[in-house]
Amino acid sequence: MADEHWGRYKAICVSIGIAIIGHVVLVVSAVPAVITNTNAAMGTFMTGIVIMGLGTGGFKPNISTLIVEQIPVTTLIVKTLPSGERVITDPTITQSRIYHYFYLFINIGSLVGQIAMVYAEKYVGFWLAFLLPTLIFLLTPGVMFWGRKRYSQAKPEGSVVSKAFKIMVLAQRGRWSINPVRTWKLMHDGTFWASVKPSAIAPENRPSWMTFDDQWVDEVRRGFAACAVFAWYPLYWITYNQIINNLTTQAGTMELHGLPSDILTNLDPLALVILIPLCDQLLYPALRKAGIRFTPIKKITAGFFFGTAAMIWSAVLQHYIYKRSPCGYGANTCYTDSGAPLPATINVWAQTGAYILIAISEILASITSLEYAFSKAPRNMRSLVQAVALFTNAISAAICEALNPLSQDPLLVWNYGVMAVLSFFGGAMFWWQFKSLDAAEDELNMLPEGHAVASLKDMEGYQDEQSRPPTPREIVEKN
Repeated sequence: MADEHWGRYKAICVSIGIAIIGHVVLVVSAVPAVITNTNAAMGTFMTGIVIMGLGTGGFKPNISTLIVEQIPVTTLIVKTLPSGERVITDPTITQSRIYHYFYLFINIGSLVGQIAMVYAEKYVGFWLAFLLPTLIFLLTPGVMFWGRKRYSQAKPEGSVVSKAFKIMVLAQRGRWSINPVRTWKLMHDGTFWASVKPSAIAPENRPSWMTFDDQWVDEVRRGFAACAVFAWYPLYWITYNQIINNLTTQAGTMELHGLPSDILTNLDPLALVILIPLCDQLLYPALRKAGIRFTPIKKITAGFFFGTAAMIWSAVLQHYIYKRSPCGYGANTCYTDSGAPLPATINVWAQTGAYILIAISEILASITSLEYAFSKAPRNMRSLVQAVALFTNAISAAICEALNPLSQDPLLVWNYGVMAVLSFFGGAMFWWQFKSLDAAEDELNMLPEGHAVASLKDMEGYQDEQSRPPTPREIVEKN
């Protein structure tokens, strides 16, 4: 809807409206008159979650795209600083920095909101915990109204998504065989995408929907490659998802010293708020100056391995919880006769290492997925590719549901161990499959921008515009 019909701004506004309804329903589910009726409260709660999911699904892929589309520079340019030094302005690095600070502000909100919500729930009730973010979220329509004429907005360009899939189907024609080896060779003979460029097809043989140029086919090829990159992400997200379920439960089996068991989850956004500026201001510039190309594919691979390290930390900690719990392998159901919990003799802050490792993995894998989706997608399909990147989190949630039998005593060490193995396997296979994309990173970033239009008549007008001699101003700006 955003890429083809509404545009990103309208899609964001509609999604905000849907999400606000979901927030209100969630608050209603927790008011005292409703929450005392278990069935009514659960039904209302689930309805609110589903409605919020619809709003979030429209909001997240579009807001992350709209933000970076405000960058005025889209190609490498050379400029002279006041000191006289000539430097290159790289839009790819600029995009990366914007996404880092975008993620930073997300986690500032997460840190403040979660701490406030935890104590609101503990001392007042769930209704106040849900009401606080609802009141803050009600500010967003005002922000969007303020920016309605200030934001740079890419116009929707019709059925570009269907054209992209038609290109892929057309490219497969004549490449399928009963022999799978022959099929694989034909699919990877280097002519898959070149064969469906308009210049490779005689005008009389071109289908009526082929209203785009060769450059747009190259962008579509790059976009499909980006979507393939995200195929391994569910194995990364299963490690991240442990902080919102199993690690919270694990905290409850240790000595809390008066803290709510779910307050420790805030170590993740706190670590991100500290580490993101350090990476942006110190680590990444130092690597560039040293000539080390820490490309997106390398960052994502490292993110998988840091996720693995976080799960190993959690597995070792869980082993010692079982060892020091008065109830041994029944640590999660260990209570006194009066119902008071009997924790293992381990301070809950022992979880700190796992949360910091997960935060590092987020910087490397999660933030990079946003910038990779934006930089590799065709301009008129950016929201869709962002949505594909975000959708992998939903797949990981389904995988975690399948692994739920491991999320209980006495199998929790196995739970974290399995997560560590899956994340390591995902990282290793990810690098093996996409190291060729890593080698072509600069080439992919420098593809010329393609164009897809609604009709052949529009395409002819565009080609006429392209064939005219450049003006003196355009020559100066280009150089």
